[in-house]
Amino acid sequence: MRTRVKVCCISSREEARLAVAYGADALGLVGPMPSGPGVLKDAEIARIIPGIPPPVASFLLTSEVAAPDIIAHQKRVGANTLQLVDSVEAAACTAVRQALPTVRLVRVIHILDETAVEEALQAAEQADALLLDSGNPNLKVKQLGGTGRAHNWALSRKIVAQATVPVFLAGGLSAANAARAIEEVQPFGLDLCSGVRTAGQLDEAKLNVFFQAVYG
Repeated sequence: MRTRVKVCCISSREEARLAVAYGADALGLVGPMPSGPGVLKDAEIARIIPGIPPPVASFLLTSEVAAPDIIAHQKRVGANTLQLVDSVEAAACTAVRQALPTVRLVRVIHILDETAVEEALQAAEQADALLLDSGNPNLKVKQLGGTGRAHNWALSRKIVAQATVPVFLAGGLSAANAARAIEEVQPFGLDLCSGVRTAGQLDEAKLNVFFQAVYG
């Protein structure tokens, strides 16, 4: 099965068009975060999303954890997928689904240690997909993504093998390790930000090399 690619931290309509032209299956747009790159104002995200052509998915990265706040965030920007980057209670996920029945939910699991495996399998019960990242929500200033570092892929592979929903792999991915990530983890998709950027800007040459590494 073809490995999907999600290009995250999209900052403009031009970056969105470039990522789609190279074959991105999904684009990530980052809402307010306690730390990390690519943060946009909601109004900026709302201007980019209408230009994303189907079937390319628009992922809103939201750090909100209460159902009313998550719902309101989605309604402000119109993304068709919610990427919940922090820990969200099951009841909140249920409420979001009831309010936004056509919007897909992607739960982010930050792979810190073995406990992430059980956390991921439980989260899968309220998700359309999982995304395994390398943040640390336990820090005083939470890291909820965009760290540019890899985590323990052996744990990610355990999750992929047991999860009942598709699993994206994120964290420190680039053309240099994309093929190995696919071989070792066997994810549904890869998610990257810094690996295709130079000085914070989407780099066409890096995009080209990355997609060649993934698809040959």
